[in-house]
Amino acid sequence: MKTFKNSKELSDDDLIKGIVKNNDTLLFEILYDRYSKLVFNKCYGFAKDEHEAKDLTQDVFLKLFVKLASFKGNSKFSTWLYAFTYNHCVNYVTRNTAKKFEKQTADYAELENLSDVEDESSFLEMKVENLQKALELISPDEKMILLLKYQDFLSIKEIESVLDIGESAVKMRIKRAKDKLVAVYNEKFN
Repeated sequence: MKTFKNSKELSDDDLIKGIVKNNDTLLFEILYDRYSKLVFNKCYGFAKDEHEAKDLTQDVFLKLFVKLASFKGNSKFSTWLYAFTYNHCVNYVTRNTAKKFEKQTADYAELENLSDVEDESSFLEMKVENLQKALELISPDEKMILLLKYQDFLSIKEIESVLDIGESAVKMRIKRAKDKLVAVYNEKFN
């Protein structure tokens, strides 16, 4: 194994192999330094509170240390970490704020009666200040897939890998989430 001084130059894959093989906390610290800001920003997007986001970030990295051996290298580590972080945050939101979402989420039956969004421009033209509010009114899973696609700019292939589902399922989930967001936005802000 390379010395600690040279360890900072290791690729993510080499770091992960070293961490898993030796339970090396010094190498994990390097991985933490590389990705903690990214993970914090994702957690903050869900928690909307700096202290909660810091707690979520610590939780993600604690779980990550334990589960790192499950990373198979089928995608880039950063993509896998996105999924890991999003799943943790979605579980957090679902577990801790289920009542809040029950009160705020629009009735699905009503939304099914609304016409489909044919033109993506209506989705893209939403006012930014109201878009964030509308994102809070859809389910965490819908929010997650939209953020992966439009905030993190992951490709369909990368989202397939992150969510471990097929291409058509990814496309359908994105379409449904966009339609839902547009419907909620139009209901609340138009």
